[in-house]
Order: sequence, then C-alpha cells, then structure tokens
Amino acid sequence: MNSTETVTAVKILVVDDEENILRAISRLLMDEDLDVLTATSGEEALRILGSNRDVGVIVSDQRMPGLTGVDFLEKARRITPDTIRIMLTGYADVNAAVDAINRGGAYRYVAKPWKDEELVQIIREAAQRFFLTRENKRLSEMLKKKNEELRDWNSKLELYVQEQTKEIQKNNEELQSLNERLRKNFQNSIIAFSGLIELRDSAVRNHSRNVAEVSRKAAESLGLPAREVDTITIASLLHDIGKIGIPDVLLRKGLGDMSPEELKEYRLHPVRGQAAIDSIEDLREAGTLIRHHHESYDGSGFPDGLKGSGIPVGSRIIGMVDAVDKAMGSLLSDSAVQAALKGVKDALGRRFAPGLYKHVRAAVEDTYSKVVVETAVVELELHPDNLEAGMVISRDVYSGTGLLLLSKGLQLNEKNIQAIRRYYRIDPSRSGVFVMVKR
Repeated sequence: MNSTETVTAVKILVVDDEENILRAISRLLMDEDLDVLTATSGEEALRILGSNRDVGVIVSDQRMPGLTGVDFLEKARRITPDTIRIMLTGYADVNAAVDAINRGGAYRYVAKPWKDEELVQIIREAAQRFFLTRENKRLSEMLKKKNEELRDWNSKLELYVQEQTKEIQKNNEELQSLNERLRKNFQNSIIAFSGLIELRDSAVRNHSRNVAEVSRKAAESLGLPAREVDTITIASLLHDIGKIGIPDVLLRKGLGDMSPEELKEYRLHPVRGQAAIDSIEDLREAGTLIRHHHESYDGSGFPDGLKGSGIPVGSRIIGMVDAVDKAMGSLLSDSAVQAALKGVKDALGRRFAPGLYKHVRAAVEDTYSKVVVETAVVELELHPDNLEAGMVISRDVYSGTGLLLLSKGLQLNEKNIQAIRRYYRIDPSRSGVFVMVKR
C-alpha cells in the first residue's frame, strides 16, 4: 500500500478544548475515508477510547485544562498502544513536543498554526501506518494460527505414517512367513513326489535323495548360481519319476537283460518324467534336466542323442551322480564308494563329461563318508520313544505302508525324532528304528 492509497474504516480521535478547532479539523477530513470522533478534554477522550479500542489515529492539542496533551497521550498509549498519536503544539512548546514523543509515544508533532494540506497528509499517512500495522498484526495472528494447525496436522500425519509403517511391516512379516511356508510346502511336495517311484521299486529306495544331495554339492562346487543349484536339486529328486509308467517286470530287469522292445520302452522314462511335471510352470526347467540326464558325452545316450556341451550342465551332473549311486547299490563302505567312482572315471569322455568328475568325486566322498558303517559302533533297534538326539540312523526308516521317513546315515535331532514318533502313531511300522551307537 502506497501513500496515495485510500484507507477505509480507520477511526480518528481529535482532542482540543476549542470547539472551532475541532470543527476546522473535521471539515479538513470530510473528503477522507475516516471516521472522525471529537473530544473537548483529555478526560472525555479517555472515555471515548475506552469504548472505541479500534481508534487508529489521535490528534491532540497540548494546552488543555485538566489533562495536558502529553499526560493524555501517555494514558492513551496504555489503553490503545497501536494507535498512531499526533501532538498539536505552539512554537513555544518545544519541550512539550519532546515530552509527547518520549512519554506519549507520539508519531509526529504539528506546530500551530498548521498548514491544512500538510496536516491532512500527516493524518493520512498516520492512518495508513495504523492500517498496515493492524493488517500485519492480523496476518501474523493468522499465520500463527495456520502454523499451529500445520504443526497439529504434521503431528497427526507423523502418527498416521508411523501407524501405516507398522501395518506395512506387519503385512511384510506375514507375507514373508507365508512365502516361507509356501516354499517349504513346495520342497516337501517335491520330496513326496520323489518317494513315489521308491514305493514301486525297492531297489532304488533312497536313491533320489542320495542323487539330490550329491548333485547339489557338486553344483555348488562348480560355482553355479543359487537358482540353478535349486533347479538341479529338484530335478535330482524327480529324475526317475517317469519310471512310474514302466511295467513292474521291466523295473526288475537290468539293461542287458531287456529285449529291444523293452529297452525302447525303458528309454522313454526321461521323456515321461519331463511330461509329468511340465504343467507346473516352476518345474519346467527341472523337467528339461530330467529329460536329458541319460544323454552321453559322446552322443550315444537317450532320448535325443545330445552330446558334449549340448547337454545341460545339470543333466550332466545328475547323470554322473546317478551312475555312482546305482553302482554302489546297498553297499556302504569306503571300497564300494571308490569302486563306483572308478567305474565313472573309466567312462569319462564317452558317457560322462571329464570336467565334472573332480567336483562329483568330492561331493560323493563327502556325502557317503557320513553313512559308511564304522566298526567302532554297534547297531540297536529302538522304539521311537527311546530315541535320543545325536544317534545315527543305520537303516532307512519306513512307515508301515512303506513310505520312506528318514534315510540311513542321518544324525537325529529333536525335530526328526518327533516326526518319527508322529508317523509311528499314524502309520505304525512292524519294526523299531535301527541306530548305530558307539561301543
């Protein structure tokens, strides 16, 4: 707002004991947007201020009976401190003018006789100053209120964010728990599938688990990515699932005893294995490894005659480990392990990939050394209630209907002991659990 703008709704109080001066000043201000109030004494002016706290400008004479102008302005300052105060004084009253400024907080003093235009301009500027002061105060109060509202809103927002964060964390924890549960259920389903063929063919009991354990270690030794290692492990567990479709009589024959027609039927089992799990999207990569685990490095394998690096690395690993475990059969000794490894080594470059042998050999020796029967221990048959953590299973543990529960060589802990006891109540076995204990 500049000095030429019109100020509205500002009250001005003119105080003088001479009526003609009051009328003169009132006439000067007729064309201004000011609400003019008048008083003939300081006392009357104080009463007017008491009921008009919004007076913006006071113009007061110094020489008045009763309260002088200085005394009046000093009292008025306490009643309405924001009011702009102007003193009218004669040329001889310089000291009074100084007192008006010091004690009464006067904005200006005007000497009598005044110049009309000068007085009007001084009053106009005083009104503008009061208006700006009042508007600034109003805006400051508004800003203060808005800041308080903003602080309150920020406080509520922070609380809301904290509550939402806690809710999100809770949901994430529940989701992680659910994902972990799904992952375990998926793994258990794979293990259950792998046990189906073992229910049909007693000669391969525990074979899938052995192949999976050794293949996993060999894949890790090769430095393969974790996801690929998981796929190889799953494919190992399910590599013989296609044999479910093979007639029982064929399962009991060796490859050398099969007729050409029977051999043709047998060689379909990797394809059937892939087809059996192809409808499960997450198992399709494993299905490819299953299809090719009987391919040979020189191209003489089946079902597609792949050779060399054309055979998936997972299939090459599974095929080599499969041969080792089948060669060992039920023999659990250092000599049986070394004999099985020698048979694979002799076939390197023809049936098996040479570069994989050292990784598979290390994995085989690490795995089977834990299940080799030691002469310093004896075998005991115990009821599940008598099992203790730390005992080592010496024979595969089956339920009454032939489901493999635990593999030989496993060291018992509280978790699998409770599992054995639970299964023995659901599907009782006719025998106890055979364990090895030190003499």
